[in-house]
Amino acid sequence: MATESAQRASCRLCGAALRHTFADLGMSPPCESFLAAGQLNRMEAFYPLHVLVCEHCFLVQLEEYVSPETIFSEYAYFSSYSDSWLAHAKAYTESMVQRFGLGPQSLAVELASNDGYLLQYFMEQGVGVLGVEPAANVAAVAARKGIPTLVKFFGRDMAAEMVRDGVRADLIVGNNVLAQVPDLCGFVAGMKTLLKPRGVITLEFPHLMRLMEGNQFDTIYHEHFSYFSFLTTEKIMAQFGLAVFDVEELPTHGGSLRVYARHAQDDSHPVSQRARALAHREETAGLGRLRAYSSFDQQVKETKRKILAFLIDAKRAGKSIAGYGAPGKGNTLLNYCGIRTDFLDYTVDRNPYKHGKFLPGTHIPVFPPDKIRETQPDYVLILPWNLKDEIRGQLSYIREWGGQFVVPIPEVEVFQ
Repeated sequence: MATESAQRASCRLCGAALRHTFADLGMSPPCESFLAAGQLNRMEAFYPLHVLVCEHCFLVQLEEYVSPETIFSEYAYFSSYSDSWLAHAKAYTESMVQRFGLGPQSLAVELASNDGYLLQYFMEQGVGVLGVEPAANVAAVAARKGIPTLVKFFGRDMAAEMVRDGVRADLIVGNNVLAQVPDLCGFVAGMKTLLKPRGVITLEFPHLMRLMEGNQFDTIYHEHFSYFSFLTTEKIMAQFGLAVFDVEELPTHGGSLRVYARHAQDDSHPVSQRARALAHREETAGLGRLRAYSSFDQQVKETKRKILAFLIDAKRAGKSIAGYGAPGKGNTLLNYCGIRTDFLDYTVDRNPYKHGKFLPGTHIPVFPPDKIRETQPDYVLILPWNLKDEIRGQLSYIREWGGQFVVPIPEVEVFQ
């Protein structure tokens, strides 16, 4: 039965009433709202993490409970703290330069350019760059690298302003930003405006089909307003005069898509076999029918029970458990499962911005990574499980005291 909230909500793409639950993760604080010690006894804002699916266009989405200005004006996530993500970005820039012949006369514009983690590699290859990043604290880091950055939210109005100032893009890059835009229509319309007649857009985002297959419910949080299948992405682009012509399936973030789009009337990039094949696979998997989305909520509840069963057994056996990482996905998982310092002594993170802070909702303290060597926990719970191989390499020394790694998604798994 539809909730009152679901009855009020309407699809941000097609405007239809939203009546069907995809996953209900209860109440949770914004996942990047880390607390200082002096804030621990103050009231904390919690909002619903109730994800709905549109029965007409099949866009999976969360209501805009928290404004983008609240989430992104000062942001705790810096892309450059992940070595594997930097390597991913560098490989991408090399591929784009070669494939589309980018050079000194070209302009690559990245939307949500963060700390310049990606544009720095285009600069190294002599390609003109421009970043758009609403978080002033993160944009300042990019500016120190010499990357010109506009500190604004991108949309229709900003794109028109950029064009009036003579800015048109040969390549528009949007890595893990499409999901974070509540005004989806304004954002895509803005890209259409900013793109040169023969320009290319590439967008990377977690693939909804992989999220469902891999039980990745922890990638749901308030700053991710939408969750995309390939079929729905094609509809979004077509609605604004853009066409998807190619797609790559990536291992990042548990399974992502890199979608390539162009102006619909630009025939210089024909639709690839990869794009046709993925659309067919999604149709075969039922993602164009409502029934495919109905079982995910029960699957998530069962995963919660399994995670808690492991932690309860470990604590009853007298084991100590520490966390690695303080990512948004970790905060979703910890709050949904009710995991606090009764289970997890602390967590560590490479980002010094988070050191000395406490996780939102659960109030688990965050330390530098050396804390693990100091305390020698029996288990290290890897919260950014998509980086588990990188983290296991960094912390291989826990074998000195018989420590083991635990990954919670898609199923609880213990590694030597």
